[in-house]
Amino acid sequence: MATTQRIESAVGDTPVNAYLVEGEHELVAIDSTLTVSGGRAVRERIEATGKPLAALLLTHAHPDHYGGAVEAVANSAAPIVATAGVDAAIRADDKSKEMILRPMFGDEWPAERAFPTQLADPGEELTFGDIELTVRDLGPGESPHDSIWLLGEDGHTVFSGDQGYNHMHCYLADGHWQSWLTNLDRLAAELPAGVTLLPGHGDRSGRELLDWQRGYIERFVAAVRAGDWSHPETAKEGVVEAMASYLPANELRFLMELSIEPVAAQLGLLAPDASEDSA
Repeated sequence: MATTQRIESAVGDTPVNAYLVEGEHELVAIDSTLTVSGGRAVRERIEATGKPLAALLLTHAHPDHYGGAVEAVANSAAPIVATAGVDAAIRADDKSKEMILRPMFGDEWPAERAFPTQLADPGEELTFGDIELTVRDLGPGESPHDSIWLLGEDGHTVFSGDQGYNHMHCYLADGHWQSWLTNLDRLAAELPAGVTLLPGHGDRSGRELLDWQRGYIERFVAAVRAGDWSHPETAKEGVVEAMASYLPANELRFLMELSIEPVAAQLGLLAPDASEDSA
């Protein structure tokens, strides 16, 4: 029976998970973390098992989940697998991510990234020895394109990407929060009550994580709407205060702060050029 293990990388105070699924004879990795050292940690964990990597599967289009792929699959012929939507979003946004992440992480952001080499159709089941994984394509949500991967025939273990951050602050700057809420509703209705979610950030959880994430998004958007955007700095402080009340922890707080002005602009409360000038 396949087993799972979590690999957390926290380079630059950015905790992010990758996972290994270990079968009898081979392994599958899900996501690859953000950085060079994070990707190497994934590869070292793979090599420690003595089993070959059969594939690296990506959940969604954000760089903290694909950036380490070039290191994770080094010295391996394993394909990097994603849905067509995730693949397209990664390729479309990678240059802009380079401009943002190089100043933040320096050489820890890979000079060359590895992109998907194999596409999975929505609902497709992939088999690697005794490991079975099925992809569900979700479209825009937390990122420009999201998917989740269900392990085994019963689908009770789900690699849920960033559908729910487990009690860490969240990134909403891509502007798809309404679709994200729709995805959360779908998953809450369709996933079994006993499901185990293995998220991109934080510890494993049950289906209750989806309710928590909905509450976080709704609180954030309400706080942005409530701000007096004739005084942007005061409005931003109000959002930070509201989110600290919802979640006192500071992990990934910078992602939430980066999201305030883009969401305000999307809601028509702040001119888009003002958001860009102050970013």
